[in-house]
Amino acid sequence: MDQPLADDPDDADGTPRADAAPTSPDAPTIAVEDGLSGDEPDARTPALTRYIARTQAGLDLVAVCTIWLTILPLTGIADEKSWPYWLAGRLGLSLVFLTDLVIRSRLSREHWRYPVRHPVLVAAVIFPPVRVLFSLRLLRQVFHRGNLVVFISVSLLLVVNLCLIVWGFESTAPGANITTIGEALWWGVVTVTTVGYGDYVPITVGGRLTAVALLALGVITLATITAHIASSFQEQAARARQRREAPAGPTSAELAESLARIEALLTAAGVDPATIAEAGPTDPS
Repeated sequence: MDQPLADDPDDADGTPRADAAPTSPDAPTIAVEDGLSGDEPDARTPALTRYIARTQAGLDLVAVCTIWLTILPLTGIADEKSWPYWLAGRLGLSLVFLTDLVIRSRLSREHWRYPVRHPVLVAAVIFPPVRVLFSLRLLRQVFHRGNLVVFISVSLLLVVNLCLIVWGFESTAPGANITTIGEALWWGVVTVTTVGYGDYVPITVGGRLTAVALLALGVITLATITAHIASSFQEQAARARQRREAPAGPTSAELAESLARIEALLTAAGVDPATIAEAGPTDPS
């Protein structure tokens, strides 16, 4: 009898925890944080593990870059002329994630049970941003120590997405002053850096709610960058302190003086230092 999904050692996005034991001795030792549950040891295949290792980061990036594509039509900006283009892009995005799910199912030994055990991947086909929201692997990678470049890259992508969403809400609202993408991007930069000139402000409910998310993103981004810079200074200070406190080794002049004293003692004892040097080290045994 299968165990309930609540006991599944996989993360919310269908990825196994890092401490999960490998399910097959033949599986390659690839650091993949996605795959099948651990309650059936023969479920994961090496082919599936390799496929996830190759494609997961790219698909996560696609999901991050296309949040606006899913949300924008909900703002009411899509008209009769732009609707077909949005629909084509939206269906194409779902097709990408559906293809990924089908390939995973075929490579898995569970086949048709794979979608049942990974509902988040199924939900991502219907609503692609779900993949970003529940991608614990992506969150761990973003907030992992030393991944500042990844964190800034994801933050910039989220800023652009949120700016486009605000533009969608504001561009058709009466009395709004954020009516172009350029104005939305300028407002986003001013907002995420917590400057807040006030020359552009959202007036719709959807625009203001999105602005709250952008403000929170700005605070988190600035705090993370500040903490990283402070940590770098602390590490540099610690290394410098260790170098200062480390015992200094003897200088070449001190070594030469010690060698001269040893030679003088040997000479006084009637031993020629040259004969010791020619004899070399002796075996203590």
